Amino acid sequence: MFEGLSQKLQATFDSLGKGGKVTEQDVTNAMRDVRMALLEADVALPIVKDFVNRVKERAIGAEVHKKLRPGEQVIKIVHEELIETLGDPGRLHFAGSQKPHVIMMVGLQGSGKTTSTAKLALYLREEGHKPFLVAADTYRPAAVHQLVTLAKQISVGYHEEGVTASPPDIAKRGLEAAKAAGAGVVIIDTAGRLQIDDNLMDELVEIKKRTNPAEVLLVADAMTGQEAVNIARGFNDRVGITGLILTKVDGDARGGAALSMRAVTGVPIKFMGMGEKIAKDALITFEPDRIASRILGMGDLMSLIEKAETLYEEEEALRLQKRLMENKFTLQDFLDQLQKIRKMGSITQLLGMIPGMNKLQMQGMVKDEEVEVRIRKVEAILNSMTRIERDTPRLLFKDKTAASRKKRIAKGSGVELRDVNDVLKQYQQMQEMMSNLRKGKFPKIPGLNLPGL
Repeated sequence: MFEGLSQKLQATFDSLGKGGKVTEQDVTNAMRDVRMALLEADVALPIVKDFVNRVKERAIGAEVHKKLRPGEQVIKIVHEELIETLGDPGRLHFAGSQKPHVIMMVGLQGSGKTTSTAKLALYLREEGHKPFLVAADTYRPAAVHQLVTLAKQISVGYHEEGVTASPPDIAKRGLEAAKAAGAGVVIIDTAGRLQIDDNLMDELVEIKKRTNPAEVLLVADAMTGQEAVNIARGFNDRVGITGLILTKVDGDARGGAALSMRAVTGVPIKFMGMGEKIAKDALITFEPDRIASRILGMGDLMSLIEKAETLYEEEEALRLQKRLMENKFTLQDFLDQLQKIRKMGSITQLLGMIPGMNKLQMQGMVKDEEVEVRIRKVEAILNSMTRIERDTPRLLFKDKTAASRKKRIAKGSGVELRDVNDVLKQYQQMQEMMSNLRKGKFPKIPGLNLPGL
């Protein structure tokens, strides 16, 4: 979501030079570029002015004399002010509300509200809560059907009355049904409109009055741009929202909505939604420090680690480590690990979490498309092998049938014979590297030469 903004800011900081101290002219020039980068990212003008003034005041103040490189000093200040602008980490607050805690979902039609409702239910269940869904969007008949389908898909309780009853009545009876079912959290999916109107707001106010929600979350499309400010202000003024959920953050959004809505409403961004699938990693908590780091090209190793932890049980990781150290890592193990990496998300997103990699991508040293193509090619080659071949790699190296096997694999995966040989050669190099490590030798590994890449 912040890729364009990140690239522009990094180019600005690189232009500050590599030595000496920051002068007032350095700061003025940098802030002019930062201002343009934020405006092009659809950040609202008042927020841009406030942000730039805060950074400029700090950079030209007492901190200017610190012995930091110019780029480092300004990046440090911008990083801290970005965190301040993005606000607090996303957390749900149920303290002081009676069970079942109520979460009211609001937003315009098409923002992804119903899908986000199901994603939030799945997230809450993973956190140990017992969620319950209420279908109170009676203006779009498909919304009721969609919510019921999603509730069944993730196996959570739900309440629906079709489209004839009034939404406030449905919400109230849905809360009673949730109590009877022993639910811990009730999520009410309310109606959206193509634009904000008085009827919509009056209805939401009535639902809020009858259900007394602990959280009122505005679901907003991250691709909305500067119009997001008016949407957020309209809902906040009439209903009083407690948090934001940004959807479609993995699309072509330029990031301005996140900065603008948070600053205008004063409420935190609590979650970011990715994709249409209802999965554990499709709704992630908002971490301002991590987002700020990614905007500035510093990476996000914590998110990368957390993604890996969801795929690797401790016992499995120890088993893999043992196989590596005992030289028992097979081509089947390699395929398994490759497929796990693919499950972690797109290579573009993963590279963006590694410090420095975003800059390499900008310079054209690491091209996302090329990496994706290579990984798919390696996966196709490995899948064209038989299970026996993957479990017994020597059949492809020293066995008398090796030549014919490799020809068959190349034909089955639609690649050249040399591509198969390249994968096998790099597999051998990895085996040699692990052998040297066991012997206490630490070979020089050129570049980013990962097996198969």
